[in-house]
Amino acid sequence: MLKGTTESGFKFKIDERIADDLELLEDIARADKDVTVFPAVLERVLGEKQKAALYDHIRKEHGYVSTQATVDMFTEIMNLAGEATKNS
Repeated sequence: MLKGTTESGFKFKIDERIADDLELLEDIARADKDVTVFPAVLERVLGEKQKAALYDHIRKEHGYVSTQATVDMFTEIMNLAGEATKNS
């Protein structure tokens, strides 16, 4: 299990096997062309509860769930998870 905390204080856990999930890769490729797929990518990586917690975390900062803030936070999470994978 990969664990981390973003700069803004969001704590997350990701199953390290997700890095080898072909369906995730397909979803990410689709999200590049169709932004409406992005919430499914979030849920595949974080799970339903953590996705909801991420939305709440962003909502507290901005009052609504900003698409850009969510993409930025997801990018940070994936970067932190990548660093954790390299260091293990």
